[in-house]
Amino acid sequence: MASVALLSNPRSTGNRSLLPQVREYCAAHPDVFHYEVEDVGQIEKAIRTIAMVKPRVVVINGGDGTVQAALTELYCGDHFGGKTPPVAVLPNGKTNLIALDLGAEGDPIHALERVVELVNSGDLENHVIERELIALDRDGGRPVLGMFLGGAYLADVMLYCRNRIYPLGLPNGLSHFLAALLGLISIIFGVGGGRLPPQPEPLTVSLIRQGQLQGKFSLLIVTTLEKLLLSIRTSEVYGTDGRMKLLAVDRSAGALFRMLGATWRGTLGKHHLEGVHFQQGDEIRIEGERSSVILDGEFFEAPHGKPIILTSTAPVPFLRLAA
Repeated sequence: MASVALLSNPRSTGNRSLLPQVREYCAAHPDVFHYEVEDVGQIEKAIRTIAMVKPRVVVINGGDGTVQAALTELYCGDHFGGKTPPVAVLPNGKTNLIALDLGAEGDPIHALERVVELVNSGDLENHVIERELIALDRDGGRPVLGMFLGGAYLADVMLYCRNRIYPLGLPNGLSHFLAALLGLISIIFGVGGGRLPPQPEPLTVSLIRQGQLQGKFSLLIVTTLEKLLLSIRTSEVYGTDGRMKLLAVDRSAGALFRMLGATWRGTLGKHHLEGVHFQQGDEIRIEGERSSVILDGEFFEAPHGKPIILTSTAPVPFLRLAA
């Protein structure tokens, strides 16, 4: 029996320097069961083994792909007999959106210490929250689960950042800023390709019972998180938690700057903005000539002529580390 089970991927970028400290911490705390995987293909076995020690909390220490694969296995594998323990995510990826939403910021070791502190304090239940997951259908096979999906031009810029800017070896924050700046230049001047992110393709976004959005979008986000990029809090924008939230911004400099201005003023979602769309639903379909999305850092592309179908899952327990 272990109070905390920690799943680590040594090959994730953040763990190249962090893992020796993690191993040292776990060696000094025998109530932490530490399982390391070499690739995401080993996560099924890892979760099955972790379930045998019956931890009170499962902690994921890896990049976005590790988090996504672990969430998929925890939800779909039923290794815990329907009683999955709350999940915590250490801030150890390129974007860390899930960790940020759960209050895990800064030093991953400090976040792990906070998890152990909560487990030993007897106050664990007061820090457990529920989030639904996004299920991305894969042609009838097991769905892929995550919590943040970027599509349309946002996906193009994220892929551009991964393929063209990350190899430069710049710090993550600078890489993201540079990709966003080049994407903004492309939108303002209506150019793309070459050394800039590619031109966006038309998309149709359908929400069951809520209708359709059609056009070219500079920003397309689907999420079940409360906190997004640009400090947008979806619980405030939509007035309720749960279900999938959609933010779409038309591909025009005016719509994008209206969205950015409202974000800076803290009024985004409180008033109608031309070219800025908020929706909420249990099923979302994304269709286009090139329907590609990034779900929690992993790239997916629909076969030609087929939509990307997103549905929401039942609530899953997570551990909020913030006070």
